[in-house]
Amino acid sequence: SSMEVVLHYRPHQNDLIKLQKFAEAAVKDFPIRQLPRFAPWFPNDLHSLPLKPKKQAPVISYEEVEELKQLSPPSEYVTGSPDYDCTKNLLEFHSSMKHGPTLIQAQAVHRAINLDCQGEPPPNGKQKLKRSWSVSLPRAKLREKIHPLSQELQNNLERLKLHAFCRAKWTIEQSLCKNQNLEDIWVKLNRLIKQNELPSCNATIQRSVGQIWIFCDILYCEYVRNILREKLSLTDKMNLLVHKYGIIFSL
Repeated sequence: SSMEVVLHYRPHQNDLIKLQKFAEAAVKDFPIRQLPRFAPWFPNDLHSLPLKPKKQAPVISYEEVEELKQLSPPSEYVTGSPDYDCTKNLLEFHSSMKHGPTLIQAQAVHRAINLDCQGEPPPNGKQKLKRSWSVSLPRAKLREKIHPLSQELQNNLERLKLHAFCRAKWTIEQSLCKNQNLEDIWVKLNRLIKQNELPSCNATIQRSVGQIWIFCDILYCEYVRNILREKLSLTDKMNLLVHKYGIIFSL
């Protein structure tokens, strides 16, 4: 049996003797290690197994097999393309390229492709993320400032059978910001969370949809809403959402 070997090499690496040795080493047979005889670590007697199936395995008739073949079309197997060339799009293997600028030009092309895929970065050189997170610090000492939940919210929790420590979400949109930018609101919100003024809160800005999501325990949701109204000047009504329950409260 014959074997066809295709060797790709860079234009500046054209030493035929080295290339021949490299190709011979690549197709050289691997050393075969004789495996020891397998010895099972359990009794290999099928008749003495402690557990046996109660019923025999089901048997499919020839007619049922033919029906299944008609219901499902035969799958097409891909055997691979004989013209596959892994160096087709690599500029460093191109015959018109010289050794000096080859890698530099290839890196420049790859860098340009990455910029096209990711979008043009801002002028300051920092890539603008579409989503960011801010997480609160644990053990906030705000118990004396937090009042009991309103009667309306308590009634909703009893009706939906929700616990006070269930997570809920406030949503801030650009329409609530009035004269402020959503990014400015996000900066102020980050400062509030890092200063531990919003208990049990973590927040994320979803720039793709123009929203800021603030997650907190229902126990602190009214207190968090009052802080947002006071510190961020959000006067319009906001909806409190719980996963799988939708809007459960408005404030």
